[in-house]
Formats: sequence, C-alpha cells, structure tokens
Amino acid sequence: MALKTTVREMVEKANQEIETVPFETAKALLDDDGTQLVDIRDVRELDREGMIPGALHAPRGMLEFWVDPESPYHKEIFASGKKFIFYCASAWRSALATKALQDMGLEPVAHLEGGFTAWQKAGGEVVERPRKKKA
Repeated sequence: MALKTTVREMVEKANQEIETVPFETAKALLDDDGTQLVDIRDVRELDREGMIPGALHAPRGMLEFWVDPESPYHKEIFASGKKFIFYCASAWRSALATKALQDMGLEPVAHLEGGFTAWQKAGGEVVERPRKKKA
C-alpha cells in the first residue's frame, strides 16, 4: 500500500512552517515565566526516561482538546499567553503537534530541536515525572 504522504514528509513540511528552538535557547528559557516547555510523550516514556524540569505533561492525544477553550477538556495554562515549546522523543511528534496548534491559532508556539533525546545528549537536566499525591 502506498500512502499519499509519509510521516517523514509531514514532519518535513511542518518544520518549514514552525519555529524550532535549539537546546541552548531552550535551556536559557527554563526559568522564564513567559515560556512553558510541554512534554507530549506518553506517560510510560516519562516514567522510563524522566523529563525536563518544569515541563508540563500534555499527552499528544489530548493537546488540541486542552488548547481549545470551547472543549470540555480545556486547560487554562494554554490561555495564559505564554510561549509554548513542545517536545517529544525525537522531534517528530512535536513538529506535527506544533503545526496543528499553530494552525488552531495558539501562539507563540515552537518545538525543541532534536527532542528529548537531543536534550539528554547535550547534558540537559532531567528529573523524574512528578506524581500526583494520593488522597
């Protein structure tokens, strides 16, 4: 079966239309109150590998719903006016997610060059996924 468009082609096209933030820039923005890093990986990836300190976990499958103020799943953080930098493991899912959210009108948005894998290789700090307190 031949697809009309491959994932690689979709990612390449998205990358032509979105902002990509390099490691050093993202690292410098960790303490910036106007910027929020967003980890879109599956919770199992977070449990296995950790995450960037201060990042918000927003599963890829819920992003559009969390961003849309008319959705019953809307999260106020996405109406905060902050700049959002999305990341996944290798910057493929985050490229597609950033493009989709940019198309929805969320701004400013960008994604992390090379994803979490590049963050780790560059020596970026990694922390365990925060756990919800049990009642």
